[in-house]
Amino acid sequence: MRWPEQPIMYEINTWVWLNELSRKYKKPITLDSIPASEWDAIAEVQADAVWLMGVWERSPAGIRIARELTVLQEEYRRALPGFTLEDVAGSPYCVRRCVVDEHLGGPKGLAKARRELSARGMRLILDFVPNHVAPDHPWVHEHPEYFIQGNEDDFTRKPGEFFKAGETIIACGRDPYFPPWTDTAQVNAFHPGLRAAAVETVSSIAAQCDGMRCDMAMLLINTIFEKTWGKRAGAQPETEYWQELICAVRKKYPDTLFMAEAYWDLEWELQTQGFNYCYDKRLYDRLVHENAESVRLHLLAERNYQQKLVRFIENHDEPRAAAVFSPAKQRAAAVTIMTLPGAKLLHEGQFAGCRVKLPVQMGRRPLEPADADLQAFYQKLLQTVSTDAFRNGEWRLCEKSGWPDNQSCKNLVTWCRRSAEERFLIIINLSDARSQGRVLLPWDELSGRMWQLTDMFTGEVYERYGNEMLQPGLFVDRAPWGFHVLKFSA
Repeated sequence: MRWPEQPIMYEINTWVWLNELSRKYKKPITLDSIPASEWDAIAEVQADAVWLMGVWERSPAGIRIARELTVLQEEYRRALPGFTLEDVAGSPYCVRRCVVDEHLGGPKGLAKARRELSARGMRLILDFVPNHVAPDHPWVHEHPEYFIQGNEDDFTRKPGEFFKAGETIIACGRDPYFPPWTDTAQVNAFHPGLRAAAVETVSSIAAQCDGMRCDMAMLLINTIFEKTWGKRAGAQPETEYWQELICAVRKKYPDTLFMAEAYWDLEWELQTQGFNYCYDKRLYDRLVHENAESVRLHLLAERNYQQKLVRFIENHDEPRAAAVFSPAKQRAAAVTIMTLPGAKLLHEGQFAGCRVKLPVQMGRRPLEPADADLQAFYQKLLQTVSTDAFRNGEWRLCEKSGWPDNQSCKNLVTWCRRSAEERFLIIINLSDARSQGRVLLPWDELSGRMWQLTDMFTGEVYERYGNEMLQPGLFVDRAPWGFHVLKFSA
């Protein structure tokens, strides 16, 4: 099944989801025994792919660490009052082996889940964790040369950064800007043996799915890895890790999609190294912390670059959108990401307004009441963007203007989508103040005719003359965080 150009992806915390289904049906549910009605409910999201986050074998060593760390226990209590150690399943990013955990149904269960998704027109995305493995991963003892190593002095002076595996002292995995992940072993991305083993691992994953979300992908860029580990890593290879790996996998599985978790403005570099899509964390940060003009400037980037970005307002690494945004702002932010070019990432619980950010080590989450109004909003939004204009059509940023005594137009972001049969105009007030302006439409064919503009959310219909929309522009007046998604009819 070939991928659409602007896919919608839906993330599910697999361990937690199956836990909840088991409680719902009062019997153990694994990937091979999920009722058809549950798959049908997922299909109603109208996503192109489901990311089953965290299917790989959890590490016993990692589980022990996850249950012992005081700082993590504080997080567990905040997320799940009354939690017990049995609720701590271990981190899905502390992988012992890239084999589906038997608790979830094993490889046969995953294969059935993939068939169920495919039967409903959906693809399957799985994780690949390239930067580190669990401290009890088979490579640790069988191939210690695959890892960044230290010495006795490192082990003595930095006990939270190195651990002993037999006679070998191995570095814990890390992001250079944060403390090490003490439940992981840091691979050496420069080692040719490690790269060959990584190709074999990713090829085995590609055989079981349609795409991969690659954890902290920027850490494996040669310059970043060298800056992080210096001489410990050895000489920098001539080729990039991702170019080598992605090229090798696509020789056998040419349609495999690679999605990078990416930060530090390295999205373009990862795109050039072979990734189909990279996280658009900068847009997320602008929506949370900055203003409409900041968002507009972000959208001036080259079209080819933008079409390879993944837009989101929450995922398992970020706080829940309902906890970060006010109800009105969340709707404005959701309309923003869902009507832009590029891929979209939606998160299980996002539509219901869940507010608890669950630590990834947890196997159970608290029950939260569903927000029926928010669910209805997302249902309408997903229905609206399911048309060809949004899935395959042209996207263009629109110009807007104000008046000398009213520059509230700067609070507006606006763009249009067009296919052969449909035209849409999107106007969003990304501010807490009422805002007005004139939006200039880029479609010359509007000239000389009256047009009906139907708001896809309210059903209101406006009649406007085409010449006016071309110059001086369509007058708009939006309440704080208000928006229009207007469909044009002659």
